[in-house]
Amino acid sequence: MKLITEGDINPYYAQTLCMIFFPGAKFGADGADDPNTPTVTIRVTEIEGAARGTASIRIGDHCAESTRKFDYRPGMTAERVRKIAAGAAMLAAGEKFFGYRPSWGILTGVRPAKVATELLASGLTPGRARDALRRQYLLTPKKAALAVEVALREQKLIGEVSPRDCSVYVSIPFCPSRCAYCSFVSYTSPRLLSLIPEYLIRLCDDLEHTFAQIRRLGLRVRTVYIGGGTPTILDPAQLEMLLSTIARGVDIASLEELTLESGRPDTITREKMQVAADYGVTRVSVNPQSLDTAVLDRIGRAHSVDEFFAAFDAARQAGIPQINTDLIAGLPEDNFLKFSRTFDRVLELAPDNITVHTFCIKKAADILREGSGVYSLRGGDAGQCVDYSQIKAQEAGYFPYYMYRQKNTVGNFENVGFARDGAEGRYNVYMMEEIHSIFAVGAGAVTKMVHVRPKNPADTKIIRLAPPKYPYEYLRSDHRAEHEARIDAFYESEILD
Repeated sequence: MKLITEGDINPYYAQTLCMIFFPGAKFGADGADDPNTPTVTIRVTEIEGAARGTASIRIGDHCAESTRKFDYRPGMTAERVRKIAAGAAMLAAGEKFFGYRPSWGILTGVRPAKVATELLASGLTPGRARDALRRQYLLTPKKAALAVEVALREQKLIGEVSPRDCSVYVSIPFCPSRCAYCSFVSYTSPRLLSLIPEYLIRLCDDLEHTFAQIRRLGLRVRTVYIGGGTPTILDPAQLEMLLSTIARGVDIASLEELTLESGRPDTITREKMQVAADYGVTRVSVNPQSLDTAVLDRIGRAHSVDEFFAAFDAARQAGIPQINTDLIAGLPEDNFLKFSRTFDRVLELAPDNITVHTFCIKKAADILREGSGVYSLRGGDAGQCVDYSQIKAQEAGYFPYYMYRQKNTVGNFENVGFARDGAEGRYNVYMMEEIHSIFAVGAGAVTKMVHVRPKNPADTKIIRLAPPKYPYEYLRSDHRAEHEARIDAFYESEILD
């Protein structure tokens, strides 16, 4: 599509506004001379005491345009005022053009609860924060209430922020097969899977150095998260090797949480779950995504419904304290009837956490070979599925404590984590809200060095350190010394006396 911006507006922000109504859009000159190429113009001008946004959408002879004004307000930066004016104009133009108004209004970022947190921190009551989200960011009342509730629960969970807190992320970027919707850096071919033994040796060595540095800096590890890929692709001996390395590096009993993202039911066995329990794993994810066979086949999940129930039982029988189950609303071949049946069956298992994602089209996913038709502006039944999950979860005693959003989700909906009281996935909150450093180890795992200034959160400093993305590059990389030096320098300059 063609995007034209005028005035002081960030081009990337303008693109995210376009993607509300044009999911999967690619921006550039290709097709610019074709009258049927979507063309969006977003203009921002300064007027006395306010910013004026104008947006137009044109495809062929069909055109819609709207203008919105937003006043400057105390405590609000000029950039935010311009963004709100431009976003409101784009939302109004899109509603005119498509006859559809997205429920999240002009919020395009990954962390909608963060905006709610800022409003609450400015002194607004929850009710006034909900009102501000509706008026300024044009959320529906339902989404405004969700954002504020999640923000309140996150802040209660986070508690007092300390610069000496941190978490550790461990990357196992291998999967037994690749789901049709996935573009995550994970590897499935026999040649690449053969790297696992060598990768594990290097990973454990890097973990030992990472924990040593954490101890030397006098930091406290609050959570450890083993993610992927599919960490339970490791056999029991390999899993024990990894978990024993972590146990030597940190006092497991002192952790708030040790998560093993088991993920794929076809990789979970009773022996692996027992190894996890023996080494103090407190949380595992057993993720069917759906309990409908036709949907599983359609998205390339190489496991059966029965395998999910067997995997869940293996985790429960091993005595893992918390079990999370992930589901996805809006999957191809799915509908409200199938999703609601899946959700009800999961509720019958009474997992400690349930995370409901909205189907998201990743830019390198295999499913894109089917063409742009996999994208969906309205999302079909997805909105109804999301609403159902939130109502039924809260009726069953779960509450939303964690939320994020992604580009190109069907219907522009959200991903929400639900938990029973005391069973929240803490790493997810700490990572998403960027309240302390995350030491990441392994291929494709990005370390985030974070210094939050509680009196002025806008001045939070974050530095990212990325190792090689691919396992075979990681195995031959000597990035560790450079990363350790940069981490030392960060703490010496930012935090340590």
